[in-house]
Amino acid sequence: SISMDVLALEAKSVNGADSEKKSAPRPKPKPPKKAKRIVYFEVEIVDLKTKEKLLLLDKVEPTATVLDIKALFHKSYPKWYPARQSLRLDPKAKCLRDEEVLQTLPVGTTASFYFSDLGPQLTWGTVFLSECVGPLIIYLMFYFRLPFIYSPKYDFTTSKHWIVHLACMCHSFHYIKRILETMFVHRISHGTMPLRNIFKNCGYYWCTAAWMAYYINHPLYTPPYYGQQQVNTGLYIFLFCQVGNFSIHVALRNLKLPGSKAKKIPYPTKNPFTWIFWLVSCPNYTYEVGSWIGFTVMTQCVPVAFFTLVAFIQMTVWAKGKHRGYLKEFRDYPTLRSSILPFIL
Repeated sequence: SISMDVLALEAKSVNGADSEKKSAPRPKPKPPKKAKRIVYFEVEIVDLKTKEKLLLLDKVEPTATVLDIKALFHKSYPKWYPARQSLRLDPKAKCLRDEEVLQTLPVGTTASFYFSDLGPQLTWGTVFLSECVGPLIIYLMFYFRLPFIYSPKYDFTTSKHWIVHLACMCHSFHYIKRILETMFVHRISHGTMPLRNIFKNCGYYWCTAAWMAYYINHPLYTPPYYGQQQVNTGLYIFLFCQVGNFSIHVALRNLKLPGSKAKKIPYPTKNPFTWIFWLVSCPNYTYEVGSWIGFTVMTQCVPVAFFTLVAFIQMTVWAKGKHRGYLKEFRDYPTLRSSILPFIL
């Protein structure tokens, strides 16, 4: 009958579909991805002076930094901790920075590094504190007229001039401020400084502080020629620049995240003292020199004027170097800025 034929056809079609499904080829599984082969570097460390081979590192990862290589070198030579090591690719080239990566350096898979010993190192924090604590204590020794400084009849006496006490307060305030900034504000990017340099740095700061203090606190010291008006003018300049200097240090601190070495262009903030950033690359030095100019006007003392001049020359050198670094690092660096003095220097 017709119904039986229909059922037979349906059954046939179902069986055919099943057989087609069974005969359909299964997709082949994808072969597993081959892991990327790491090309290790062979690093040879050679003494810069004697050209003697000190160490051969045969399996250094390409992502290793210069600091990692220094750490590996330190394991073989414990007396040369990383901060003491200077590594360079050529005897006459510059020292490599710790953060530079091996695979980005202009070397093949076999690299030679020239090593030199930088000598015992001190952290910059220790250096700054030594530079600041010394002048603070030395100045106070002259201010309180300790024995063997002036004539015995003046031992432990105090000056009759108010400007002498004001100068002591301002000098002490400056160095206490610097000490506190070193401890709580500055994020020092440089790691260490050779121990031998601290004697030169401290010798300069300590000796100039003693020279200034000797004359300002001398029993025969005479007040400035224009009297109270000159003292007030110098004091206002000093205080204005001290606040400005502190404002710049805070702005520079906020520019860097803790632990980050990424460099950014410093720009003015809401604080009016930072607006000088529109015109100057290193306003912290500008304000520092301004403070000492104010102190010179206030005390009318030749050693202070000499110290201010030398400080200005040195800070100009530092500011110009930093300004050049900014221009080299940032293509969009503001062209209106000068190094330390707006439109002049």
